[in-house]
Amino acid sequence: MAGTLYVVGTPIGNLKDITYRAVETLSSVDVIACEDTRVSLKLLSYYNVKKPLISYYKQKEREGSEKIISLLSDGKNVAIRARYSCRNVGKRG
Repeated sequence: MAGTLYVVGTPIGNLKDITYRAVETLSSVDVIACEDTRVSLKLLSYYNVKKPLISYYKQKEREGSEKIISLLSDGKNVAIRARYSCRNVGKRG
């Protein structure tokens, strides 16, 4: 059975500007994909979320996408940490 992909909006600055549901989702998945693992670790450490991270940014888009698809095909649940809330989702242009 295929895994589930979650897109999780996270705060820009104040680490407390995150929903309970976002923290719950990040805590429950098998892997978290993010643009900058160093920035993501600050947020995840604050909420004591310890999950494997994979880099997913423009220069590694193909490699990251293939890794995410492979994980989902193996039944793993993956969260994409959308920096700057969900500005990246449904962006025009």
